[in-house]
Amino acid sequence: MSVREQLLEYLDDNLERYLENWKSKIRISDTDVHQDKVEENGVMMYRLVQKNIEAPICLDRIIALAKKVALERVEANVNIGDFIYNVNAGRSVLMKHMTYAGIEVSELQSILDSINELFDQFSYHAVSEYTRMKNNELQEKISFIDETHQEKLSILGQMSSSFVHEFRNPLTAIMGFVKLLQKEYPDLEYIDVIDHELQQLNFRISQFLHVSKKEIDVGSLEWLEVKTILVGIIDFIYPSIVDCDVEIHNNIPANLNVFGQQDKLRQVFLNIMMNSIDALKETPGPRRIELHCDQDEEMVNIYLTNNGPRIPAETLKTIFEPFYTTKELGTGIGLYVCRKIIQNHQGRISCHSNDEYTTFKVSLPLAEKLSIEQA
Repeated sequence: MSVREQLLEYLDDNLERYLENWKSKIRISDTDVHQDKVEENGVMMYRLVQKNIEAPICLDRIIALAKKVALERVEANVNIGDFIYNVNAGRSVLMKHMTYAGIEVSELQSILDSINELFDQFSYHAVSEYTRMKNNELQEKISFIDETHQEKLSILGQMSSSFVHEFRNPLTAIMGFVKLLQKEYPDLEYIDVIDHELQQLNFRISQFLHVSKKEIDVGSLEWLEVKTILVGIIDFIYPSIVDCDVEIHNNIPANLNVFGQQDKLRQVFLNIMMNSIDALKETPGPRRIELHCDQDEEMVNIYLTNNGPRIPAETLKTIFEPFYTTKELGTGIGLYVCRKIIQNHQGRISCHSNDEYTTFKVSLPLAEKLSIEQA
C-alpha cells in the first residue's frame, strides 16, 4: 500500500476524531446564524484535502468553498479575526492529526506542503470575498445615509428659504431707509455702524438662500481684477480688522484678472477673510492675514493665509461640508457655499493648516470665457 493510500485510509477512518479536536479549539458565537453549518464546512474542507491527496484538485473547487464560507461568515457578522483563527485551527489540527497515521514525517512532507498550499489558497480567496462583501455592505449603508442626509438637507433648505425670504423683505425696507438717512443726515451718529451691520446681516441671508437653491442668480459674467475685489472687502470689513487688531498684507498684483460673477467671488473671499479674523481672536498676537497668488498654465491660485490656531486634521476633512461648524453660534454653511461657488466657476478650494499658518487656496481657471453653472 502506498503512502497516499495509507494516509487516505487513515483519514477515512478518523474523520470524527478530527472534527472533535477541531471543534474543541474554534470560536463560535452563540448569535452565529450559521453555526450549524460550521461542522459541515469543516467536513467539506476535510474532503477537499482527501481529494487533493489523491490528485491535485482544480482551483475552482477551492474558490467555490471559500465563497460559500465567506458569505455565511458575512451573514453571521463574524469578526474576520475569529474567521481566520478557525481556519488556521483546522490546518494545525489536521497536520497533527495526520502524524498519527503511522507514516514517517519525511514521507509525508510533500503531502503536507500541498495541504498547506491548499489552505493558503482557501484563506486568500475566503478573506478576499469576505472583504469584498463587507465593503459592498458598508458602501450600501453609506449610500443610504447620504440619501437620507440629502433628503433632510432638501427639507431644511425649503424651510430656511421660506423663512429667509420673509425676513429679507422688511430688511430691504430698513436698508433703504438707512440709505435715505445717510443721504439726508450724513453726520448722524452711529448711522454708518447700523448700515454696516445691516450689510452683514444681508450677506448671511444670501448665504442661506444660496444653500437652499431658491435664490435667482442674476449675476453677470465679467472680467474681474482680483486685487480690486480684495481691496473692496478689506475696506468693507475694516471695523472688524481694527477691532481684532489684525495686520493685512495684500500682495496680490494689479491686473490679475479672472472671469466670473463679482458678487459670488466677493462672497467667497469675504467669508474666508471673516473666518480668518474669527480664528485670529484666539491668537495673542501679532495677528496677520497675508494675501498672495501664483499661476500656472491653467489656473490662478489665490492664497489667504492667517497665523491663527491650527485646524485639526479631522476638522479639515469636513470643513467644507454643510452645517459643520466649530463656532458656538456658527451656521456651518459659509465654507460649503464657498466651495459650491468655486466649483461652479470650474475651480477648486482647499485648506491646509499647521502650527504656524492656516492657508485657504482658491484656484480659478485661466480661460477667455467660462461657461459657469448657475449656483
